[in-house]
Amino acid sequence: MKRFEGKVGLVTGGGTGIGLACARSIVEGGGRVMLAGRREEVVRKAAAELGPNAAFVACDVTQDASVEAAVAATVERFGALQLAVNSAGTGSAGSVLNSSSEDFTRVLDTNLVGAFRSLRAEARTMRAGGGGSIVNISSIAGTHTHRWMTAYCASKAGLNMLTRCAADDLGEHGIRVNAVSPSLVPTDIWGGAADTKELQSEYLRLMPIARVGSLEDVSRITAFLLSDEAGWITGQCIAVDGGHSIRQGPDLVPLFSQGLPVER
Repeated sequence: MKRFEGKVGLVTGGGTGIGLACARSIVEGGGRVMLAGRREEVVRKAAAELGPNAAFVACDVTQDASVEAAVAATVERFGALQLAVNSAGTGSAGSVLNSSSEDFTRVLDTNLVGAFRSLRAEARTMRAGGGGSIVNISSIAGTHTHRWMTAYCASKAGLNMLTRCAADDLGEHGIRVNAVSPSLVPTDIWGGAADTKELQSEYLRLMPIARVGSLEDVSRITAFLLSDEAGWITGQCIAVDGGHSIRQGPDLVPLFSQGLPVER
């Protein structure tokens, strides 16, 4: 029997990158999955690629009603929810001095408050169904400073603590909550920047296993945490980063300063 046979999952940010890779792991494990994302055409295409055990729903994690509707649509389409991956996220570049409060708020509203909205709605339906497993996609930026990535770092640090608090709150309902923290993995947040020699070399010099991560590196550990094999694991934030987090965060100021003022 496959590890997700008979189980239903929801993946926010499921149309591309890490989210889509995690959704694929659920389908390949015998489960059914709802892909949720802001861009309907993107999640529609991704669901078609995954086949009949996948569906899609437009969802903006910065809106309570949108998140709740996405969870309801998942249950209506596939049945009781047991698995969830919260991968919706955004990024920004800027220090304390050259960032605006509006940009800082925007990043936190997606990466932290958006994850809270999603986790809360998922947990409510999982509690009614007898339990489940939730994995939040964090980052090594949640534990290591990244110069001029202040808002992103703060959002992921908050997400790590949200993961731990949610695990403590929800364990009595049979719901496990964990997080995975990748280092450099090419995703939409980076755009083409992740492919630049300058950025890659800064990350690689800080990794004992010096290579750029793959989507599968992240989806494999996420699938394990979702599965019953991890049934006694909760409240953990696990780095999947080639050992990057045993060293230090990258210094990307030379890259970012090409497009941002030193200070405002």
